[in-house]
Amino acid sequence: MKADQIIKNARIFTSNQEYPQATALVVKDGKFIYVGDEAGLSAYEGPTIDLVGKFIMPGIIDSHVHVSTGTAFEYVDLGVLVLCPSKQESLDFMADYIQKNPGLNRYRFALEKSALNGEDLTIADLDAICPDHELIVLEIGCHSNWVNSKVLAAHGITDATPDPVPELAYFVRKDGHLTGESYETASWPFLFDGLRESLTDDQIRAALSRWIESSTAYGVSAVFDAGFPEHNDILERIYAQLRQLDIEGKLPIYVDGCYVLTQPAKLREAMEGVKRFQREFDTEHMKVHTLKIFMDGTMKIETAAMVTPYTDGVMGATAFNAQQVAEILKELNEAGLDLHVHTVGEAASRVVLDGVEMARKELGDQYRVKVTCAHLWSQDDADLDRFAKLGVTANFTPWWHSGNIGGNPIELYTALLGEKRAHEMYRCKTLWNTGANVTWSSDEVFYGDFKNWSPYLAMEVGMTRWINEHTRFDEVGRTIAPYPSDSERMNIEEMLIGYTINGAKQLGIEARKGSIEVGKDADFLVFDKDLLTAEPSGISHTQPQEVYACGKKIN
Repeated sequence: MKADQIIKNARIFTSNQEYPQATALVVKDGKFIYVGDEAGLSAYEGPTIDLVGKFIMPGIIDSHVHVSTGTAFEYVDLGVLVLCPSKQESLDFMADYIQKNPGLNRYRFALEKSALNGEDLTIADLDAICPDHELIVLEIGCHSNWVNSKVLAAHGITDATPDPVPELAYFVRKDGHLTGESYETASWPFLFDGLRESLTDDQIRAALSRWIESSTAYGVSAVFDAGFPEHNDILERIYAQLRQLDIEGKLPIYVDGCYVLTQPAKLREAMEGVKRFQREFDTEHMKVHTLKIFMDGTMKIETAAMVTPYTDGVMGATAFNAQQVAEILKELNEAGLDLHVHTVGEAASRVVLDGVEMARKELGDQYRVKVTCAHLWSQDDADLDRFAKLGVTANFTPWWHSGNIGGNPIELYTALLGEKRAHEMYRCKTLWNTGANVTWSSDEVFYGDFKNWSPYLAMEVGMTRWINEHTRFDEVGRTIAPYPSDSERMNIEEMLIGYTINGAKQLGIEARKGSIEVGKDADFLVFDKDLLTAEPSGISHTQPQEVYACGKKIN
């Protein structure tokens, strides 16, 4: 039989459990038509490449990224970084900058909340240093910020404005009055202030082209885009450009998109939105069939929802309860749609698992929604085996598993959670061993130099739980030791499977992608070193020599 491409003398990791390794493959019309050993190549003729033992794996599937948010961040001023050790010094720094740069319509700064040493940054503080212009101070994690009176007035926010989700997405008040601080999606309109009016289609395309180039270089063949909270109108514009790029033959990466829901008040809007997105975004490499819910927040500012409270008694909160999740699932089931949920804290994923259990019990054999819980920083012991039992995918971002801050992060999380829970975070191996479908992601929202988008960074930290001098990472993010527990470290085969066939299962594309098997799209990567035998420390510097999409070399 004539073939388009024959490869022999390779070490092929197939991600196919029934035939995990091979030495030869054959491609025709963009599909694998043979995977096996050299003996089987006698039935084929065509251009032949001897790889002399080079390593091949399937294309990477990044199961939770923010292509759309990253596009927006390309054109948002994140502000001047404030690196002062106290509240007063931070205020003095900002006041000095404003004085030296007079007349700007809006001043923006970014600081780490821990630099305030437990003190509150108030609207009075900000009005005092900037009374006549808008002032926004972003918390570095972008899950909260502080603004002065001018910003609140521009957005029409007053003491009477209701919180989007009490105890999760809210405006901080004291004695009934706004303090200027806001959390989670209550703060996002300030973060992207003015973007709706200023962002052009040309800018969107330019940013997306940068992302495509970087992702192609990493060997990413498919992604789940986790959306743009509180900005579905901008998300729609970005998806329209992705669709157009695909029509023009300029999108080699399969993009699985979503519509984002952040609060109960917007449920009907979101349900109609995701159905409309499903109809409108349907090209070869662009699909939308998922509702994305922000169920809770983040741990460092105690908006992640917990079963057992933080050490200071705070519990966090969820955007929906289990019964509401069950009702959402029933509607998604009827429409043939799926659900992807931001779940950092143990209570957030429990709410989703409870909702899935309710919906499955009511719908029985008619239930077919694919559900994914993303992030999973903390899990209660009682829920660990429920992912596999209920068919819920567990999505982790492994490059966070060093503690997601530099230095000695165990100190921070022990202070927040207590020693036991601090030593039981990111329980990916435990969930893997229950038989759950575990997938990996980069979950970065800033494009920058795309360093943190690397799946090989995630592979390294997933195996070592450490960012050190061998890791391709900024020095400020290095940690003094591996983050506990050693028992949660993954091996390279598990990292590769989670980044390939398991990701395909999460997205529902396992019949086409995710493994090197006869009949599937010929998406594969060629490396000059064997990832299966490579030293985990330093694997973050890896990049494929050659990247193929449907049998065509694209790098």
